[in-house]
Amino acid sequence: MEPNELRDHITVEDEHGNEMDYSVEALFDMSDHTYALLSSEQDTVLMRVEDHEGEQHLVGITDTEEREAILSAYEIAVEANPAEDVNDFY
Repeated sequence: MEPNELRDHITVEDEHGNEMDYSVEALFDMSDHTYALLSSEQDTVLMRVEDHEGEQHLVGITDTEEREAILSAYEIAVEANPAEDVNDFY
């Protein structure tokens, strides 16, 4: 089994109505917000998860400083606690 087969998949629609499929690489909380790290064959994006009237929506992060701080904290956390090798389970 390929590692990406274990991941959740999501379709994101941009402001122009274009749909893109992503794998959910990580969901994590920081500074009272939840963030999603998503990847596709073309790119990797970081989005904020926001609740609106009982539904969750992904919102792009336009603030460069916020994005860099979140990615830096995520990298530190991953380095401190690396994921277990998927092959260890088979």
